[in-house]
Amino acid sequence: MTPDTPRPAAGAPKQRGRARRRLNSALRMFAALVFAGGIYAIVAPGGAQGAAPLTPAAEAGKALYDVSCITCHGANAQGVAGRGPSLIGVGSAAVEFQVETGRMPAARQEAQAERKDPQYTVDQARQLGAYIQELGGGPQLPEGEDFASKGDIARGGELYRINCSSCHAFSGGGGALSSGKFAPSLEPATDRQIYAAMLTGPQNMPVFGDNELSPQDKFDIIAYVQNLKSDSDPGGWGLGRFGPVTEGLAIFLVGVVALVFAALWIAGKS
Repeated sequence: MTPDTPRPAAGAPKQRGRARRRLNSALRMFAALVFAGGIYAIVAPGGAQGAAPLTPAAEAGKALYDVSCITCHGANAQGVAGRGPSLIGVGSAAVEFQVETGRMPAARQEAQAERKDPQYTVDQARQLGAYIQELGGGPQLPEGEDFASKGDIARGGELYRINCSSCHAFSGGGGALSSGKFAPSLEPATDRQIYAAMLTGPQNMPVFGDNELSPQDKFDIIAYVQNLKSDSDPGGWGLGRFGPVTEGLAIFLVGVVALVFAALWIAGKS
């Protein structure tokens, strides 16, 4: 180096080293983000490969949903504030129950949606259920229509009296609850509707999942409930099937009067 050759700045190597470290840090950060994004794309629902196509039944259900349900439950069934809840995860069982019994579509917001004439056929209700099932999963009903024949009536009676009679009454006629709500009569309910109600717990009813009542337990209860419809008074005179009020009146008017006359007869004989 000649005396006229300019000397490099003393801080130049340090600046180049600092720039190299920053570049390496940025590259490592970029690589980490690319790696994390790739993992998320693989495992996240609806990743890079896209959502699975709907079955024909679900496609038909989506067409029905877009006409009658989307206003309250939203385009992706995630609910609309102040109108309707999310349907993600409710499953086809809940949809079938609500639509087949005419509770949905609801005419208005009230304490409890009552059973009414359905607006859709059974097939259409199940198509709507298929769409919601494929959209978000959830509880499903077993195949078939006849569940009562698979159950034990006597055991179903025991289970019914323990789990159901406090709300639906011993006769299945239903009963009043608080705040204008009520447990409906089971008279018009089909096997699938009773199973769906136990499985999904509509409105005020608790959920009886398979951990609480096994599928066989549900079949037994259904067998007992459906047997009540054909053998409504297995114990004799039903007294209108209104419960303990009429039973108490019958005991007082018949039983007490009979006891009084019996006592007077005995007194007269003595």
